[in-house]
Amino acid sequence: MSGKKRKITFRNPFKDRSPIQRRRAGEYILITLLSFAFSVSGTRLFLEITGYPQLGGGNLHIAHVLWGGLFLFIAALLPVVYVNEWALSLSALISGLGVGLFIDEVGKFITRNNDYFYPTAAPIIYVFFLLTALLFSQIRVERRKTTRSLLYEVLERFTEVLDHDLSSYEREELIQKLAEIEDRKDSQELIELAKDLKTYLTSQQKKNTSTEPNFLDKLRILFARLERKWLTKQQTKRLLILGLFIWGVWALVSPIVYFTLTKNPEQMQVFLDQLMTDNLVRNASGLNWFEARVLLEGGMGAFSILAGILMLIKAEKPAVLIGVISLLVTLTVVNLLIFYFDQFSTIIMASVQFVLLVLLLRYQRRFLKIK
Repeated sequence: MSGKKRKITFRNPFKDRSPIQRRRAGEYILITLLSFAFSVSGTRLFLEITGYPQLGGGNLHIAHVLWGGLFLFIAALLPVVYVNEWALSLSALISGLGVGLFIDEVGKFITRNNDYFYPTAAPIIYVFFLLTALLFSQIRVERRKTTRSLLYEVLERFTEVLDHDLSSYEREELIQKLAEIEDRKDSQELIELAKDLKTYLTSQQKKNTSTEPNFLDKLRILFARLERKWLTKQQTKRLLILGLFIWGVWALVSPIVYFTLTKNPEQMQVFLDQLMTDNLVRNASGLNWFEARVLLEGGMGAFSILAGILMLIKAEKPAVLIGVISLLVTLTVVNLLIFYFDQFSTIIMASVQFVLLVLLLRYQRRFLKIK
């Protein structure tokens, strides 16, 4: 009896290729987020100032979406080619610039007539930015780390040993991480590896006497010093009260103006004609959305003023709660409508709202004890 021999294959039962989050993933996403915002706002500002010039002649027009695609391609290649940590930071920066240039032209790709100024383009870009911000917030959430993920983090930082860029400050952090791994009992092989790495780092301690923190740690230290010096409780409170009142009053401008126009039919008709000319309102449904924008913006403005008053009378916990909720609703819901009707002129106010939200959260974390 003849037959072919069956090929026997073995699978490694210990293989584990589950994804591990990078140690500095949050920082990379933040770099992408900031460069994305700069790219979109900078592009729109440049085009507005220069009168929307075209690169090319005749039938040739090199749109900036092509530059965005080129930047995205370069950003994708960098971490594929280079293993250094700086390649990831540079990739994050270039990818943010690239996606900003790319998505800025979304209006051309959702309309038959390639309308760059199509009103829906601005909310789409804003939603994309919010989703990236949501990703950043989720990545920053502290999660319980396994022995494997801790060792991945240590090995990732060992690239600084190869680059001769590991200070004593960072070495101590690594040794503490390795000691934490040693205290675990779930994977003896990984624990043995951690012991060997710790022995190596300990033996190298005397050879490196530098205590200089890295660039990002310097920024954190500088920020902490500036925050302690300039953003004391009273100073932060004054800023918050002023910011909440200014934003609240500004948010009430549109409702007041619209309410005033409704009292004068002629002016109201002129206003509606302008909205229709700009293709912002095309039917009764469009007008309903505009009225919803006005009411929501005014409502959030009123809540902002209420939060400012509560802060003023030292009811700080409810003030912060109301302020945070109103700002979150504004940034995630109301601004979608505002971006549609007011387009990119909303960027400055949205930035102010974001800074105000960060200040409220920092005030809550630093000065209020939440049970």
